[in-house]
Amino acid sequence: RDSKLFIKDLNFDEVPVRIYLLRLPSARKRRGVIFFHGGCGMYGSIKSHERICRSIARKSDSVVVSVGYRLSPEHKYPAQNLDCIAATVHFLKTAENYGVDPDRIIVCGDSVGGTFTANACQELVNRTDIPKIRAQVMIYPFLQALNFNLPSHQKNAFIVLLSRQHIVRSILKYLDRDCSLKEALLAGSHVPECMNLKYRKWINPDLIPEKFKQDYEPPLPTSYVPQVHEQTKELFETRFSPLLAEDAVVCRLPDACIITCEHDVLRDDGLLYKKRLEDNNVKVTWHHIEGGFHG
Repeated sequence: RDSKLFIKDLNFDEVPVRIYLLRLPSARKRRGVIFFHGGCGMYGSIKSHERICRSIARKSDSVVVSVGYRLSPEHKYPAQNLDCIAATVHFLKTAENYGVDPDRIIVCGDSVGGTFTANACQELVNRTDIPKIRAQVMIYPFLQALNFNLPSHQKNAFIVLLSRQHIVRSILKYLDRDCSLKEALLAGSHVPECMNLKYRKWINPDLIPEKFKQDYEPPLPTSYVPQVHEQTKELFETRFSPLLAEDAVVCRLPDACIITCEHDVLRDDGLLYKKRLEDNNVKVTWHHIEGGFHG
């Protein structure tokens, strides 16, 4: 029950969603927010993020759609991305049915929900049959799986809620891979030198502002292991690592808001994507929470 909101569970193109509509009538069509919850793609739900979605709906005077995408490992990757995109397309097409201006719809997500947000915007950027997404909001997003030795990985390696090792272990579980590959991924043995050279212009400690690099030490060189690369090829797909998208895609993305936290291993993913967007003339609003933690 909510005195200010009408809340209803629906299905958008067979994807479960919960929609939050303000009871108070509006003289004009409202803004729309599509929300993807975090949880490593394996946890979390519409219910776990109920409070934040109610808050967004009330405080921004928007219609919020929370997406209940299928979870791994019961539903194999990339079912999660596909569900998020399907629900987004459905809402973009039917927004006016819910009193929403189709030209004022944003996508938003926390943690892996931020990954799905970035991916949805990239996947839909060339679609001409649906309204354009107005903006993207990424709350401490996970955006790349090539380098786990960035300054934020080192600084926050042992933070309890989301340690450096926990990230890689979660990635392997999410992809239903053997967790014995964890040390090889942490060392970077899954990345061939040609890819390191190609993506160094986008994923590189040198691109992180100096104030975030205190006590950073470059990792020791590591050997590439082809077998590990073969078993983890999904990590190099842009739907898994949106930071790897080409400039031709990035330059057409909608305005962005990126939120990072000081004590978060994923902080530098957000900083690197911020730079990429800005380098491609995409407007970015950045909020950094000093003393903030992931989750």
